[in-house]
Amino acid sequence: MVIEIRELTFRWQPHAPWGLTIKALTVAPGERLFIKGPSGSGKSTLLSLISGVTTATAGSVRVMGQPLEQLGRVERDHVRAHHIGYIFQMFNLIPYLSVLDNVTLPCRFSARRRAKARARSRSLEAEARRLLQQLDMNAPDLQRRAVTTLSVGQQQRVAAARALMGAPEVLIADEPTSALDADRRESFMRLLFDECRDSGAALVCVSHDAALESLFDRTLDLAAVNAAAKEKELD
Repeated sequence: MVIEIRELTFRWQPHAPWGLTIKALTVAPGERLFIKGPSGSGKSTLLSLISGVTTATAGSVRVMGQPLEQLGRVERDHVRAHHIGYIFQMFNLIPYLSVLDNVTLPCRFSARRRAKARARSRSLEAEARRLLQQLDMNAPDLQRRAVTTLSVGQQQRVAAARALMGAPEVLIADEPTSALDADRRESFMRLLFDECRDSGAALVCVSHDAALESLFDRTLDLAAVNAAAKEKELD
């Protein structure tokens, strides 16, 4: 399993009566997991726990066999850099870098992903161009521009290409189609699925877009999970 969660508890505040509770969750290589739930149900929190940005109050979160709750901040950073591609809801692109430099950025922090990108294409730039071409952003003048000059939809596609760079074993997508029209959304999701299939990566996606749910192998409904946890605590 690339992700294993056991007896997870997370409290947003130390003495909060309720929080995020997940008894067990596993994600296999190549699996596509769709996470849904209303605002405040813990969707983004769960992604932060899986990526090691946040640590659990109790329980275990393992990524690629590494128990994140037992690792220090730097060690968790290494796990994230080597194994996780993250499409952030707010993109988190580096404003003073070009499109190409943003896409190749993960390979600066991970020799593992750098080697995998070069194995797929002749160079890091060639691999970045391949991913951007799949997202209809193959014009050379566009790829050399600063990301601050792009539209919101274009920035979202750059964020996706960056997350896919170097074929990480886990791809996390937080509202990945929020800035895309219907046509772009279809090609975007096709690229995510194709890249994950080719590399064997697991895809974990949070979205309010109900039309996407049927495309995934299974769904985790956090509203139902939270309701069950609260009912158990009240028993």
